[in-house]
Amino acid sequence: MTKGAIDVFTRTLAAHVGDRGITVNAIAPGLVDTDMNAHLLRGQHSAADSAAATTALQSLATVEDIADIACFLASPRSQSITGQTIDATLGNRL
Repeated sequence: MTKGAIDVFTRTLAAHVGDRGITVNAIAPGLVDTDMNAHLLRGQHSAADSAAATTALQSLATVEDIADIACFLASPRSQSITGQTIDATLGNRL
């Protein structure tokens, strides 16, 4: 439900500030391989393998993957993209 709310908020805010040349976008990551959840993703019975199996790319996103998307959205190259929620789940099928 939270991601749905962020999606609606992103579209609404983009419409509200677009006339000032401001773009508004959101990134919706899936499970990201970080230090914070390393205890869940590593070990003998790795949850990482199970989670990766649910994605089209058969892997988990990294912090760098999400940062690359954020950098692109903050750059002038994304000037025509607004009101979008970028799915950064590597093609999660669940």
